[in-house]
Amino acid sequence: MRNSNIQKLLALLLTTCMAAPVFGASHREAPLIAFEPAADNTDVYAFRSWEDPDKVVFILNVVPGQDPGDGPNYFSFDDNIRYEIHVDNNQDGKAEDIVYQFDFKTETRPAVGSLNFPLPLVGNPNIDATVVPGLQGITALDGSGSEGLTRRQTYTVTEVRGKQRKKLFTGQTLVAVPSNVGPATMPNYEDLAAQGIYEDGSKDIRVFAGQRAETFYIDLGAVFDTVNLRRQTPALTPEEDANDAANPFGINRFSGFNINSIAIEVPIAQIIKNTKSGGTTDKPVIGMYASTSKKQIKILRSGGRFINVGKFVQVSRMANPLVNELIIDTPSKDKWNTSEPEDEAQFQEFFKAPSLATALNLIFKLEVPTTPRTDLMQVFLKYPGQPLNGSNCGNPCSELLRVDLSVPPTSPEQQKRLGGLVGDPAGFPNGRRPNDDVTDIATRVVGGQAFLDARVGDGVNFLEDAPGSNLTANGIYKIFPFLPTPHNGRNRQHIDCGEIGANPCN
Repeated sequence: MRNSNIQKLLALLLTTCMAAPVFGASHREAPLIAFEPAADNTDVYAFRSWEDPDKVVFILNVVPGQDPGDGPNYFSFDDNIRYEIHVDNNQDGKAEDIVYQFDFKTETRPAVGSLNFPLPLVGNPNIDATVVPGLQGITALDGSGSEGLTRRQTYTVTEVRGKQRKKLFTGQTLVAVPSNVGPATMPNYEDLAAQGIYEDGSKDIRVFAGQRAETFYIDLGAVFDTVNLRRQTPALTPEEDANDAANPFGINRFSGFNINSIAIEVPIAQIIKNTKSGGTTDKPVIGMYASTSKKQIKILRSGGRFINVGKFVQVSRMANPLVNELIIDTPSKDKWNTSEPEDEAQFQEFFKAPSLATALNLIFKLEVPTTPRTDLMQVFLKYPGQPLNGSNCGNPCSELLRVDLSVPPTSPEQQKRLGGLVGDPAGFPNGRRPNDDVTDIATRVVGGQAFLDARVGDGVNFLEDAPGSNLTANGIYKIFPFLPTPHNGRNRQHIDCGEIGANPCN
């Protein structure tokens, strides 16, 4: 085993990328959260904005695997779930220095004209406007043109710094952009979605909540068939590995599917601001994670109804994706979801001897680094320069997605799917951008040098069917909120194996 080469790889991650490697995306990653799609953290992104390098972007996605045509009750956030983005700006491992809270409220709006529709989203150019005015399609989120939104979600954003709570975007009605039903109901969805981008002028912050296209791409069926990839090693040729605009042999499970997304863009100067002193920290590397919390349920006897009351209890968290799927063993998955990242020491044995590495060795017959994997602990659970306590994690010990805010962003046209492994230091594992190919990077990092040499991957190199405009040739959405226009329900299409233009079902 070439330990020196593996050490060089980890050194690259620690010094060049300044962040932890991760393993993909978390969709239905634990037994209990599989029953709560609106609370299921699927993907978390954190990166410097390439639109405005003075800002950092945080994105939280929930409600996995949305087939665009699944109506009439389409996809929404949960009024009883609090969605939060947590930031650690002083490297103590406790990501509570700054917290952004998102709370939603669903309203049923008055009927349009003399008609009560059984649909929450209504509009069609064939409806006689003289009979039912205002139903010529949903063209606005509020006011004239929004009449067809018979069921609508609004939300609030609260910034928490220590004991100080401040509502952002005051004086504005923040409306979550609804699901993309189709061209009759929503004749210009891109324009409608643009209306869902709100600015807080006093703090120079932008926010968006609503449906977007799923940018995480992976041959999920092959990966979770016990890593039954559609090629053995060497999986990718050098030419295929370097091509960010072709899927050589994999089948993207999320082709044509959508997601619910919350995105917030904040000036870096505000993120590194020290809450106690009012100054700025001298640490450009921050840590973050996203969480969802649900109100405790009690029975209120009056009226005999079940109502969610009481405090919020965390039901899901995510920083480095797929940790819960492939690092944490099944009996501990639900406990992991409800624990805090700074308490990760209780799970450190899973990082020392990850089952994924053992599985990779057995499947591909390639050497993997020996245990205990203190190398993985160093990059998953520590900031650069923070030592372990021998073979133990020590203190702090926190599972966070880390971003070096001193590294300039890479323009969308120049981004590389393999990020820091191929000389794009602004990409994964330095935080995570929506189109970074975390699956291939993680497999090689956990597998070690032999997996790097064999270019092991799932054969899905890019998002091939992103709809709408503002896209690069390989599906990167160039402007805020940095995830593409969602697929519409009437014309949705999934690129499945064996179809014309698709890879075979091998």
